[in-house]
Amino acid sequence: MIKKFQTTEKSVRIIEAENTVIVEVDRKAKKPAIKKYFEENFKVKVDSVNTLIKANKKYAYVKLNAKNPAIDLATKFGLI
Repeated sequence: MIKKFQTTEKSVRIIEAENTVIVEVDRKAKKPAIKKYFEENFKVKVDSVNTLIKANKKYAYVKLNAKNPAIDLATKFGLI
């Protein structure tokens, strides 16, 4: 479902400012499935999921609960 985490300057800024992680996902993935995947596999609480299709790729903006800082998840996977 998740292809890769985004590691651009903008994505790092969003991780720090908005507690949101940006990931490239499968084009057929739906928002509830993305939310369930994050909650089960990464053991975090997800507040919302927004998706964007750009250049035939689908990106998910996953906003985490304040109790689960996105910076911790990003550090765990070597994004920061």
